[in-house]
Amino acid sequence: MKILILEDDELVADLLETVVSGLCSGAKIQVASQVWEAKELWKKDPADLVIADWNLPDGSGLDLVREIRRSDRTTPVVIITGRSDRDSILQAANLGISGYIGKPFTVELVHERLSKLIDQKSPTDIGTPSLEDRLAAVSESESGVHLPGATEASAILELARRQDDLTPGQLAERWKQDAALSAKLLEVANRASLKRSGQSVQSVKDAITAIGVPMALNQALALAMDVAGQLPEKRLKELARVYQQQAEEVALQAQRLALLLGERGESYFTAGLLSRVGELVTLRVIQQHFDSGDTMTDEQIHQALRDWSQVLGNRVKIQWRLSLALRELIGAIYLLQSDTVSRDRLIMRAAALRAAGEEDSEQCRRVLRRLGISEQEGETGHGKE
Repeated sequence: MKILILEDDELVADLLETVVSGLCSGAKIQVASQVWEAKELWKKDPADLVIADWNLPDGSGLDLVREIRRSDRTTPVVIITGRSDRDSILQAANLGISGYIGKPFTVELVHERLSKLIDQKSPTDIGTPSLEDRLAAVSESESGVHLPGATEASAILELARRQDDLTPGQLAERWKQDAALSAKLLEVANRASLKRSGQSVQSVKDAITAIGVPMALNQALALAMDVAGQLPEKRLKELARVYQQQAEEVALQAQRLALLLGERGESYFTAGLLSRVGELVTLRVIQQHFDSGDTMTDEQIHQALRDWSQVLGNRVKIQWRLSLALRELIGAIYLLQSDTVSRDRLIMRAAALRAAGEEDSEQCRRVLRRLGISEQEGETGHGKE
């Protein structure tokens, strides 16, 4: 399926691309930021679905609609705009649009509106692709791979790259309509605040101030990685919960070890949270396979995870533009060279072993000794909030 998105706001365009990719695995998605560019893309290769903003730097998305409707009356076209007056709606409707999404919008609303249109355009007579075909298509797709969470992880990571320029007020304003994230931030901040002062935190801005912008971003990332609720298949849902719990435990252990060594723990926490992204993306693609009516045995599910988690995980790390340093931290969770002296990698490997319940193993003790942490100190750090 071919999809054309006309949107000049990069964050909104990324969000739309993410939703569409989640709804239609392997779709060919083209994004234009100007009307003339979108028209050229349409002329060269007409799309099966068009999503266009109303106001663009060089004109209106309606100009693209007019271009399309000159020769095509059936391709679905969705207009996205902040205009909600009757005249604007009628103007767009008269051009033969298929949907109208007003700004500001939620991920859930966009998902609902687009899923109906994509279902209508999905071919029913070309056979169901195999799971291998689906996984290969996702790994090679120009639009990349995505998680189905309501909060997009790549957007959180983009904010993290410029966290030094962000204030608690700016984040609170950005997240004010995200009820789940707001509740999580308040919960985390209150847990710490009540221990310290016995006072509760009342607002999201105060919550972010209390825990700090870097940790607030990590809490948002943790929520974005929690995809179990988006996987209807019970076996996949349970696996996603297990992987999420494993990742969060590695994150906590890494943060504790870093603090024990007098370092800031945010980057280690981030690496831990991202340690199972390959498995989560693979589960998402498997769910799409189930959605098409196919079934799989437990062994087939686990084989797909073994074969594709690393492939898709590496793809995600490139797509999300993770720094080399962060990618090396994630890699150390699984493999550590015997001659490694890098303290940050030793921290991640020790965190992974402790999270897996192997804190008493000789390997974990050896890594802790190389970090200069005694067994007593390690036990003190274990289990802390």
